[in-house]
Amino acid sequence: MPKLKSHRGAAKRFRRISSSVKKKFKFRRANRNHILTKKAPGRMLRLRPQAVVKKCDSNAIDRLLNGS
Repeated sequence: MPKLKSHRGAAKRFRRISSSVKKKFKFRRANRNHILTKKAPGRMLRLRPQAVVKKCDSNAIDRLLNGS
């Protein structure tokens, strides 16, 4: 049986940050690319570049990235 491919859309959006048994992934939040002048500073703080995926979604993302 051939090797399974990882989901390329998910591979471009998520990166693994933990090599232990706990599966943790980081991702980049949306709305930080352009038209930044009208966005409030507090909103920009909430949209910080790196965020961690919630625990309930990490199993699904791991399945997408590992191709199983």
